[in-house]
Amino acid sequence: MTKNFIEELRWRGMLHDMMPGTEEQLNKEMTAAYIGFDPTASSLHIGNLATIMLLKQFQLSGHKPFALIGGATGMIGDPSGKAAEREFLSEEALRYNQECIKLQLAKFLDFDSGINSAELVNNYDWFKEFSFLGFLREAGKFLSVNYMMSKDSVKKRLETGISFTEFSYQLLQGYDFYWLYKNKNIRLQMGGSDQWGNITTGTEIIRRKEGGAEEIENKAFALTTPLVTKSDGTKFGKSESGNVWLDRNMTSPFQFYQFWLNVADTDCPRLLRVFTLYNKEEIETLETEHAAAPHLRIMQKALAKDVTIRVHSSGDYENVLAASELLFDKNITETFESSSEEVILALDTINVKKSDYDNCGNVTDFLATLIVDEKGEPVIFKSKGDTRKAIASNAVSINKNKVQDANQTLNFTLLRGCYIIVNFGKQKTFVVKLV
Repeated sequence: MTKNFIEELRWRGMLHDMMPGTEEQLNKEMTAAYIGFDPTASSLHIGNLATIMLLKQFQLSGHKPFALIGGATGMIGDPSGKAAEREFLSEEALRYNQECIKLQLAKFLDFDSGINSAELVNNYDWFKEFSFLGFLREAGKFLSVNYMMSKDSVKKRLETGISFTEFSYQLLQGYDFYWLYKNKNIRLQMGGSDQWGNITTGTEIIRRKEGGAEEIENKAFALTTPLVTKSDGTKFGKSESGNVWLDRNMTSPFQFYQFWLNVADTDCPRLLRVFTLYNKEEIETLETEHAAAPHLRIMQKALAKDVTIRVHSSGDYENVLAASELLFDKNITETFESSSEEVILALDTINVKKSDYDNCGNVTDFLATLIVDEKGEPVIFKSKGDTRKAIASNAVSINKNKVQDANQTLNFTLLRGCYIIVNFGKQKTFVVKLV
């Protein structure tokens, strides 16, 4: 063992609950553990990243991590934390999502480290041969309905209604643990705190199928990590536009970096402990330096750097860092022209058709009706009235020149032949690309 896993989780604030005997088992020998990830989307998001870091810390402590792709359970949908029934995904979509998630997980864990190399498994591999009657005999017999209804994930849904399909989810996840225990010698299942009920269902199935408490004692264990929340208690992990994804095509490296760079000072100590590989001394040093000069945002920059490099790459980090600095450069129009193509491409841009721009009557039409997101929603100003008010209050600049007249014609010099920089106030900068 290179370090004590449980002690590592304790000082990082990543330990929520564990079954008795878990720490003793991990201190005794190299142990195999798994966390499941259902392919409900083609990408994992930063909420998943917290449990991925649990597996990462587990491997760095000398243990063997397994990441389970829920090819079978993804067909059902976990009711935990959900107020309503999930929509089923097609088998084609599920297969595509599984392959995408496999590639993402491979970036975080070491699959070539000897005896504690990480492994990927898919529960569809052992569920695909089951008949309905066979599964009822193999797994359903070993849990009572009373036991299953006592789980929080079920109790919270009884008032609004829960289908038999979602009710059975914990039985499937519980059988996963049993199968992995028997076939992969996995002794521990881990996950977020909302998964405690599903995880302990697995230890219960193992206990009952393996012959009772005496025989199974100290053989199967459960451990959970707290769900990451902001200092105000709200859920962490979403931006104004929704989930922050690990896929660059769903959340660009620039957006990803900016998300971490903009977290509140009060949230940084916890986020540094959960999402980065900085050690205790390094994090405490960052906290001290940040407290001495908060305006430098030392903690945010360290956090954004570590996570961006691990999720994307060092090259992406260098480009988004240069792109971020470019946006706040007082001489942006000159710097924009001289920056490398990689830096320009790292910027988040709003695409506007050149023909629409050319046909636009004035700057108000441009800012209020052309600059929209992929859903067609206005990005900067919600209406022409809002645009005129902002211009009247001297809050709008284009290519660093103040716009004084709401009816001004579009006679701006295009940067690099196709870009326009729009500023609204001191903090909001938008890069428009004419295509």
